[in-house]
Amino acid sequence: MTTTRFAPSPTGYIHVGNLRTALMNYLIARKAGGTFILRIDDTDPERSKEEYVDAIKQDMEWLGLHWDRIERQSERLDRYADAADKLREMGRFYEAFETPTELDLKRKKQLNMGKPPVYDRAALNLSDAEKEKLRAERGNGVWRFKLDHERIDWTDGILGDISIDAASVSDPVLIRGDGQVLYTIASVVDDTEMGVTDVVRGSDHVTNTATQIQIIEALGGQCPRFAHHSLLTGPQGEALSKRLGTLALRDLREQGVQPMALLSLMARLGSSDPVELRSDIAELIEGFDVNRFGAAPTKFDVQDLFPLTAKHLQSLPLADVADAVADAGVPAELAESFWEMARENITTLGDLKGWWELCRDGAEPLIADEDREFIEEAIALLPEGPFDGETWGTWTKAVKEATGRKGKGLFMPLRKALTGMERGPEMATLLPLLQVIRARG
Repeated sequence: MTTTRFAPSPTGYIHVGNLRTALMNYLIARKAGGTFILRIDDTDPERSKEEYVDAIKQDMEWLGLHWDRIERQSERLDRYADAADKLREMGRFYEAFETPTELDLKRKKQLNMGKPPVYDRAALNLSDAEKEKLRAERGNGVWRFKLDHERIDWTDGILGDISIDAASVSDPVLIRGDGQVLYTIASVVDDTEMGVTDVVRGSDHVTNTATQIQIIEALGGQCPRFAHHSLLTGPQGEALSKRLGTLALRDLREQGVQPMALLSLMARLGSSDPVELRSDIAELIEGFDVNRFGAAPTKFDVQDLFPLTAKHLQSLPLADVADAVADAGVPAELAESFWEMARENITTLGDLKGWWELCRDGAEPLIADEDREFIEEAIALLPEGPFDGETWGTWTKAVKEATGRKGKGLFMPLRKALTGMERGPEMATLLPLLQVIRARG
């Protein structure tokens, strides 16, 4: 069975970059009728916060990306300890004591000599007595996985055939000196024991994948299929990494972005398929193929979400937005006609309040000097209420016959006088709301 996972760290709010990873893994699982796991990477007790765990769940539920089960790495520390013991018994795990400063000096020296800046494995030459002395002086060391210096090959679902020389990579640290288990081994143990078959993540993890393949093989596990998606950039190709904090999903939600607008964009961005608004997640699942994504950096512009949001809202019946219409202050008996008027003229649901204020309070008329007499004559011809969908046509026909005006010279001054705006909803749908509200007042 196909099994995928999304493994966020609860050290902050998830953003569009995280969403790309979550969505791809979700769509793969759902298209195959498999299992999607939400796995909370909370092995860092100082940085992990329960409020962020709750926020991750809320964001996923808002998007409709429902998981089949949830796992927490903080509850699996014994499994990682067992794996570490197994690697020690195999001679593939060793303790190293260099300080960050010492490692930095080593790297600089290697670079000056034209060598790759990888860990030199000096710790392997330490005697037991030397290790005890270092522990006494510096505390416990870090634990590194000893890589086999051979090529690591796999066929990536997006990048194609990958081959990395393990000798060009430092033996990865899997456990810190304070005992904290790091992602590299925790992920391997979880993926193996949870039967994860497919892993999609960012291209910045390619080197991690190479080392994890060797760890999986050392522990006797089955390697999943890997795919590494491109990283997002800003609209001008600039790095998004420093701005991702401002692109948190909850911030986009606050700005009025609709879930299907966001999902429709992220499910196609960077692929060979055009971005098209989909009506539901089922459509995204049906058309998803991870192999259609490219390796080139992918431009993301938050402004692209708003036309998609507007288009999505236009397709919705009142029942789907009733709460938002009510929150804008619209009385229940006017909700249907108000939504029909406003739906084509909003970008987000937050715009409803402004349209209701126009209906309820009217607007400051916008009348050019040359139109003042015309407007006075037109208003005098306005029939008695209540108004309906035919009133605008009947009224403008009478005004046309009385004044001789037609086309834009007829309709635009009337719109501006009634709404204070040059453009907006169809006046035939707006006028009854203006009249009803004023008649009620």
